[in-house]
Amino acid sequence: MSTFWSIWISVIVLGTIFGCWWLLWATRKGQTSDAETERTTGHSFDGIEEYDNPLPKWWFYLFLGTVIFSLGYLALYPGLGNFQGLLGWTQHNQWDTEMQVADARYGELYAQFGQVPVKELATDDEALQMGQRLFANNCAVCHGSAARGAIGFPNLTDDAWLYGGEPEDILETLHNGRQANMPAKGTMPNMTSTQVDQVVNYVLSFSGRARDEEAAEAGKVVYAQGCVACHGPDAKGNQAIGAPNLTDDAWLYGSTYEWIEETVLYGRENMMPAQSGRLSEDQIHILAAYVYSLSN
Repeated sequence: MSTFWSIWISVIVLGTIFGCWWLLWATRKGQTSDAETERTTGHSFDGIEEYDNPLPKWWFYLFLGTVIFSLGYLALYPGLGNFQGLLGWTQHNQWDTEMQVADARYGELYAQFGQVPVKELATDDEALQMGQRLFANNCAVCHGSAARGAIGFPNLTDDAWLYGGEPEDILETLHNGRQANMPAKGTMPNMTSTQVDQVVNYVLSFSGRARDEEAAEAGKVVYAQGCVACHGPDAKGNQAIGAPNLTDDAWLYGSTYEWIEETVLYGRENMMPAQSGRLSEDQIHILAAYVYSLSN
């Protein structure tokens, strides 16, 4: 934060606090609770007059206490621009402290499960409960709380694995992440709009949904020139590079003509972030067991 904005924020915060303090004293000055000298504000409605009586003392001191508390808080903790507070507290330090406490509390249990093979761990109810919580905190934002995915995010409950669904494949994905890239127009950047239509119809023909059978037949040649290198001659995909199977019903970006046309024209980029450094080895191991259990 720049010096200007730091000063600006500090002035607003302190000005608000001292403004409240001034308002308390200014409105109390000259007021009295003596019944014989009670005054009205001059407002009257339906025969009811509004009295100008002071706040009860305990209210007044309570409000005054909040002013004193706020000044003490701002002296100890961040709140005045770049001033970090006398205690040096930061949210990062707080996070680290809480994580150290959690590691000390659960580390032994994580380590115990970390020694069990993934397939065996996938049948342990206690481990799966831990894995489910890890999934909810780290994976659900993309794959959904039920792990059924969304447009651009794989469904983890089926058997359509882009990079393989064996324990070692899932562990590799979690540890190091994945970077997928479907190039625009495949390996045939000079593909014409007619050829795009042909190859889209050819892909649709795998499930009997081609709009134009003649275009689909012509699309075989286009597919062989621009798509076969990744998706294979049988269009079953290649898990080594994350190329999806085009003959099943698991479409990451939709299976309509329009969705497939957009994919061919503009390509797709997708990234699964690496969890190493965010989660411990044992936590990743437990998470892998939970993910493995979803489709097994």
